[in-house]
Amino acid sequence: MSSARSPLTRRGAAVGTALGLIALAGPQAADATPATRATGPAALHWSTCPAGSDAPRGTYCTTLKVPLDYASPGGRQIKLTLSMVGDASAPRTLVVNPGGPGESGIGTAKLVWSSLPRDVGAKYNVVSFDPRGVGASTPVSCGDTTKLIKHPAVPYTPANDGQEQARRTVARKIAEQCDAKSKALLPYITTENAARDMDRIRAALHRDKMDYLGYSYGTKLGATYATLFPSHTGRMILDSVVDPTVTTYASQYEQNPALQHRAGQFFAWVAKKDRTYHLGATQAKVAAAWEATRKKLDTKPAGRRAGGAELDDLLASAMYTDLTWGDVAQAVSDYRGGNASGLLSATDQLALGGVDPAQLAYNCVDDAWPRDWATWHRDTAASARMAPLFAWPNTWYSAPCAFWKAPTARPVKIGSAQVPPVLLLQAKDDPATPVEGARRMHQVLSGSRLVVAGGGNHGQYLFDGNTCMDRHGSRYLLTGQLPPDNATCPATPAP
Repeated sequence: MSSARSPLTRRGAAVGTALGLIALAGPQAADATPATRATGPAALHWSTCPAGSDAPRGTYCTTLKVPLDYASPGGRQIKLTLSMVGDASAPRTLVVNPGGPGESGIGTAKLVWSSLPRDVGAKYNVVSFDPRGVGASTPVSCGDTTKLIKHPAVPYTPANDGQEQARRTVARKIAEQCDAKSKALLPYITTENAARDMDRIRAALHRDKMDYLGYSYGTKLGATYATLFPSHTGRMILDSVVDPTVTTYASQYEQNPALQHRAGQFFAWVAKKDRTYHLGATQAKVAAAWEATRKKLDTKPAGRRAGGAELDDLLASAMYTDLTWGDVAQAVSDYRGGNASGLLSATDQLALGGVDPAQLAYNCVDDAWPRDWATWHRDTAASARMAPLFAWPNTWYSAPCAFWKAPTARPVKIGSAQVPPVLLLQAKDDPATPVEGARRMHQVLSGSRLVVAGGGNHGQYLFDGNTCMDRHGSRYLLTGQLPPDNATCPATPAP
């Protein structure tokens, strides 16, 4: 949380809902063939992807050098790794970012292209990339942080000053390690620089305009690109839209009540299935059972590693999509019945995420954060009165930014009269990117159209099974035609 994580990865983060499952949302097409963009000074030579990149079969990769510092374009160069799927000679290229910030995009090209309707997939090849600071591109590192984060973890909501100080100490040490390992890179890991990298990608692909699909944080990246390079902006879909008018620090306090509301929907869904999960027949009873489970885990962690904080992580992971709700409810139900295997499996899987250096790098440098912890404590305590399940967890996820060493950048003010019309897709109850942010993006991108679906799943186009939203997105990619006015779509039925 505290940033708009990728809907393409978060959907599989809880208890085994794999990305492969989501990829089945669209028809499969033939694998790409390696090719070379044969003209121009920055010709791209596509070949096999780097070992360890988890690129699916049929994906081809290349590298591109870009300036570390665009104020000194002749200085140090860093590497971007790009992936492509589809026919290299297709009429158009769709560049995709899965969100984050800091999510790897190498596997996203295949995931998106194989999910496109056949007529859209015939018109586009799909290119994605690891942004600067990420994965197979020149990465930032925070070193080995596993020794800093123990499980069971200290409770997120501090019961006393000692618990709060313990988490502050971990946050400070993470920031110090990131600085020690990546000091030279950190000042330049910004959304503005990533957007400038995208224009280098467009030029290397020999496209006059960039067609773009961005999810979650990718909407901020896309809108920044469109603001900086309006004449190079083609068909652009921004899905699950980040609020362009607030800082990342402020955005977490927008998320908290939206997350609390979504948790209430989850508890109500579980209550309707009381014969299956036995957690209570009303929303209030399920919420009480959840709280009792947390207290029990705080007193006696399951498997000596799953305490109340780990249960909070599990709940947070389930807020991004209702595809995981059944698995999460079953894991808690089984634990209450004496079988902790599902809860422990989920805990272990979520623990693999640990510290995300690239996400912190973007979040902490993109704009200013309070340096006085008293401000964080005051704002979080106030937020916890409205969102007791999420206020403190969300704060601790981003707390290293209070101690970050790299200077903050001057953020790009998104929007201008020159930005061409773009399509905004949003779920009404999305807790990671609340709908108010999408409405504000619609206001600053004056020619845009906003389509709002019912429900709260994070990531709509291609991956929510919503035929209405998919129809809007695919028609726009095929024809460039936006809806004549803002529109709504019904929610995808809950599982």
